[in-house]
Amino acid sequence: MKKFFESLNNVWKIEELRNRIGMTLLLLLVYRFGAHVTLPGIDATQLNSLAGQTENGIGSILDMFTGGAFSKASVFALGIMPYISASIVVQLMGIAIPYLQKLQKDGESGRKKLNQITRWLTIGITLVQGPGYIYNLYRTLPSNAFLLGFDSFSFLFSSVLILTTGTIFAMWLGEKITDKGIGNGISLLIMVGILARLPQALLQEFTSKVTNNNGGPMLLVFEVIVWLLVIIACVLLVMAVRKIPVQYARRTTAGDFEQDAMGGNRQWIPLKLNASGVMPIIFAQAIMFIPAALAGLSNSETSQSIAGEFSNMFGFWYNFVFALLILIFTYFYTAITVPTNKMADDLKRSGGFIPGVKPGVETGDFLDKIMSLITFPGALFLALIAVFPAIVVSLDVQQSWAMFYGGTSLIIMVGVAIDTIQQINTYLLNKHYDGLMKSGKNRKAVA
Repeated sequence: MKKFFESLNNVWKIEELRNRIGMTLLLLLVYRFGAHVTLPGIDATQLNSLAGQTENGIGSILDMFTGGAFSKASVFALGIMPYISASIVVQLMGIAIPYLQKLQKDGESGRKKLNQITRWLTIGITLVQGPGYIYNLYRTLPSNAFLLGFDSFSFLFSSVLILTTGTIFAMWLGEKITDKGIGNGISLLIMVGILARLPQALLQEFTSKVTNNNGGPMLLVFEVIVWLLVIIACVLLVMAVRKIPVQYARRTTAGDFEQDAMGGNRQWIPLKLNASGVMPIIFAQAIMFIPAALAGLSNSETSQSIAGEFSNMFGFWYNFVFALLILIFTYFYTAITVPTNKMADDLKRSGGFIPGVKPGVETGDFLDKIMSLITFPGALFLALIAVFPAIVVSLDVQQSWAMFYGGTSLIIMVGVAIDTIQQINTYLLNKHYDGLMKSGKNRKAVA
């Protein structure tokens, strides 16, 4: 604990790091303030029915990612999710479209063009999702909730425009946090939205277990302990790597002859157990919307039964298909994001080799085999984390509290927290202090 407070004191002493953290907190505060600003033309006192729609099922996921803005009919009701969708589409299109592949290889200039394409695609997605959200308001809220009239074109036009502007502004906040603050801005916006619902969820569980005497305080303490253990498991999943030893030839000069001395610098290739991150869960969750939507188009008994099964995110069949899709997408996304052949070529060009493996094609095959072996347990564990909320719900845990036991929300929180802490540690080590190293001594600030 003493070392923790010393680290906080060191953070405060570094002016640049202090300013970046302050800027990050300020921009996050602006985002959270916007999440409570209701769309013009809607009576905020009439939003109880919309909040009820997001208490469970798919609506709860949308509301969680937007930090409650979805259920408040906020100007940030669509949140940053259209930008995430656009980023995924651009990334997947980069596999098939040569122009995007060229941009990915063009360094900083290519990255800027890809960002611009992603921004325009974000606007397009928001313009499609905006009317859908307004239509959902028409279906959910009473007619007297619309101050400008139930079917007013001016309300529809202005609301879609404001929702689009809100998403663009949220995207701008995220980019500013990345540039001027600390951590990945877009990920931080999602994380604070998720964390915003944590106190309410914990309070509901406390009321259920303690106030209503549904298990008592000891059961609540046990649930918190299990939750912390799940967080530790997620940290292990995010941090776990398989280190592949790499040997580099050390060049030495003897007289007029230059020799390669095997046994030079030894390094590692860290292959992550979960190289795909949270993306398989996001892909699978997007697919899970489709069966219920298609089945809802028919009034037959079978279709309605299918729609009911796939609308219940805590049901058996929903989670069985969900876990299966996560396994498939984990292998798919790992295959497209971990170019083992390129890694082998880069290693060969830099004079490196894996002991016992020939450089070139055999090295690529070796790395591909290792990735396939370690991806399987990683995919299984990711699928287990994703369906764990459904497991704890079956054990009489409140749904809002169960959402924090796994799924996309927990993986995002853990991943973003680790990334932000690592960036702070980088400042501590490179800018001012080496207190996190073995020496444990401070040094003068680097100008």
